[in-house]
Amino acid sequence: MSKKMQPENFGNVAVLYGGLSSEREISLKSGRAVADALLRQNVTIDLIDVGAEFLSILAAQQNGARKKWDRAFIVLHGVGGEDGMMQAVLEMAGIPYTGSGVLASALGMDKLRTKMIWQAQQLATPGYALLDKNTNWQSCMEQLGSSAIVKPACEGSSIGMRKVSSAKELREAFVYASDFAGSVLAESWVTGAEFTVAVLNGTALPPIRLETGHEFYDFDAKYISNNTRYLCPCGLSAEKEMELKQLAESAFAAVGCRGWGRVDVMQDQQGNFYLLEVNTVPGMTDHSLVPMAAKAAGMSFDELVLTVLGGTDGV
Repeated sequence: MSKKMQPENFGNVAVLYGGLSSEREISLKSGRAVADALLRQNVTIDLIDVGAEFLSILAAQQNGARKKWDRAFIVLHGVGGEDGMMQAVLEMAGIPYTGSGVLASALGMDKLRTKMIWQAQQLATPGYALLDKNTNWQSCMEQLGSSAIVKPACEGSSIGMRKVSSAKELREAFVYASDFAGSVLAESWVTGAEFTVAVLNGTALPPIRLETGHEFYDFDAKYISNNTRYLCPCGLSAEKEMELKQLAESAFAAVGCRGWGRVDVMQDQQGNFYLLEVNTVPGMTDHSLVPMAAKAAGMSFDELVLTVLGGTDGV
């Protein structure tokens, strides 16, 4: 272990998990896994289930009533933790933190604006339409093709998503997705293989191919099903795998991400890759993909956690 990675150099580390988003249960699992890894490496931690009292905890640190944090490991998924809000609070408090900064976190959480950035950078992403109550459902469906997937723009873990194949289904999926965070978009369906690429300090880890009996890699396939298959090596030729990794690195950089994250990609039946989204605080559960990719690269879970923490400013 390098001197930079010595436990004593990290000081008192806040592990921020839980939160109030629709992804709370996943965040609780991720946070406990990260906390356990840090404890195994003798890092001093303060495990914080983030709620309404969080600002009071910070205030207590400022007036000396509570031991200050030297840095924070953010394991909050979704709204309030992955969207720039927590990052902004920590910036104001002068506490270094893991992962992307305020702007990149906010952009990465918003699938619509992420796609706009990728399009501006000429990085391939499926065609889409922004939906609202005045949308002409039939015309929109014709524009998108025979099938589409409807997504809340600011949710993670595939929450609120539905595949549709008709104007009626499109409208119903919009109504359903409207109950979740952000605007609602419909994206042209890409038939083919799905991949995810973890990025650690700007470098892509081995890609993972995802195979599920579900229509798409939904919440159940991610966190509940034991039948989802994770293929690593992913089965691509060396040339196509390098193309995929370079695309993921470019997509990550285009949004301004730093530290660690994950980029999700589809490959159509002609072999073309299409960017779906970027995750700036990926899961760290026993079903999670970044630890899986790190393992394929020869890195243990504990080493991964220390590497992510080592990316905080001031270490």
